[in-house]
Amino acid sequence: MAPGIKFGTDGWRGLIGEDFNIANVRAVARAVAAYLRARRKARPGVVVGYDMRFLSEESARWAAETLAADGIPVFLGAAPAPTPAVSLAVVSNHAAAGLMVTASHNPYRWNGIKIKADYGGSASPAIVQAIEQNVRFSAKTAGNARKPAAIRQMDFVTPYLEKIRSLVDLGGIRDSGFRFAIDPMYGAGRGLLVRLFRDVGIACAEIHGEHNPLFPGLNPEPIDPHVAGLRQAVTAGGFDAGFATDGDADRVGALDRSGVFIDSHKIFSLLLKHLVEGRGQRGEVVRTFSTTQMIDKIARKHALHVHVTPIGFKYVCELMLSRNVLIGGEESGGIALAGHLPERDGILISLLLAELMAERSKTLGELVRELEQEYGPHYYGRVDLEISRNAIERTLRLAKTRKVARLAGKPVIATECLDGVKMLFGDSAWLLVRASGTENLLRLYAEGASPEQVKLMLAEMTGMAQSQ
Repeated sequence: MAPGIKFGTDGWRGLIGEDFNIANVRAVARAVAAYLRARRKARPGVVVGYDMRFLSEESARWAAETLAADGIPVFLGAAPAPTPAVSLAVVSNHAAAGLMVTASHNPYRWNGIKIKADYGGSASPAIVQAIEQNVRFSAKTAGNARKPAAIRQMDFVTPYLEKIRSLVDLGGIRDSGFRFAIDPMYGAGRGLLVRLFRDVGIACAEIHGEHNPLFPGLNPEPIDPHVAGLRQAVTAGGFDAGFATDGDADRVGALDRSGVFIDSHKIFSLLLKHLVEGRGQRGEVVRTFSTTQMIDKIARKHALHVHVTPIGFKYVCELMLSRNVLIGGEESGGIALAGHLPERDGILISLLLAELMAERSKTLGELVRELEQEYGPHYYGRVDLEISRNAIERTLRLAKTRKVARLAGKPVIATECLDGVKMLFGDSAWLLVRASGTENLLRLYAEGASPEQVKLMLAEMTGMAQSQ
């Protein structure tokens, strides 16, 4: 394999100027070309898009030139675009695949390439594995075409906005009188929610919308503490809600008018309730192993089947392709809906939250309180520990063998090992211990009936892990 190229859930990420460089970008593009040619899928071409990061536009051009030299037509973005816009372009143009140059929510020193399959979602593990194997031999696959294929520049953003505009009631949002603050976090979502809102007369304001690949003062991940600027904008400007999207705009975070952060679990739960009760839609539900059990309670009330998958949106995508899935979501803020793409979309989710507020004439805080009154309080927390691989393995073994008998005064009543080890305490309380696949990180996820319970569970488990 070319030096520095390590594939993850959605492709490859590396440090700019080190792992992420022109040679490795071309190596990945050649590996994709080899995969498509081997399966005789090259003719429809490949969509190539990019975000706002340093070297993203140049890298998209390098990838496009490499694919074209191998005889594969390329649809190249004419401007930065969100990942879901690139995924939609794959489907709309009947392309064989898509490459999105982005490092998503990683800090500014990172960049990478996400791989999209012809269905407009994350490439399956089998596809990624085949491309990863091709990288080892990519130098032998360059420029095999007798005649280079064409590179056609395209506007991915306008068709994308037209599509999501058709999926929400923008008129209803306007008529509600609600006002919104928007934070694209210097990412590819800049100007897009503002454009949709202002086209129909919805009052809004945007921060961090300029092009600045250093992301000054924040990482482009829509969680605390990176939403501090949005919180200030919401409260100082008297806005009714704030929406933040990550670097490639496929994930979302939200703030109530009071500045309280609405986590991804609450967003997922609010949207499921809205789709079923507000829109009268039906279907199956997919959630990853680290998401809230409130989803199960809402689904149970409405007799909806719930699939629980390992962590990684690729597993959600796979079920959306084969089942009648209404909504699928993950802990990190990625949510996909029926009728759109098997793909996360932070801009669409922001619009649906605004639609829900308008339909119910309530703020996000009021809607969350309604959820808790009906289904009980659910609080969530997460800690990432940088410890040795040996300590990680010992901690996982400790949890798996049930040698952790109690946390925060609650006995462990059961364990589940779908992805890591989840300890269950009853009353929807749980703590998940899981190792990162690429770093010496132990991830601890917890849900409980109070913030204090969650903090105590995480603190006690942290102490155990650090003592291993």
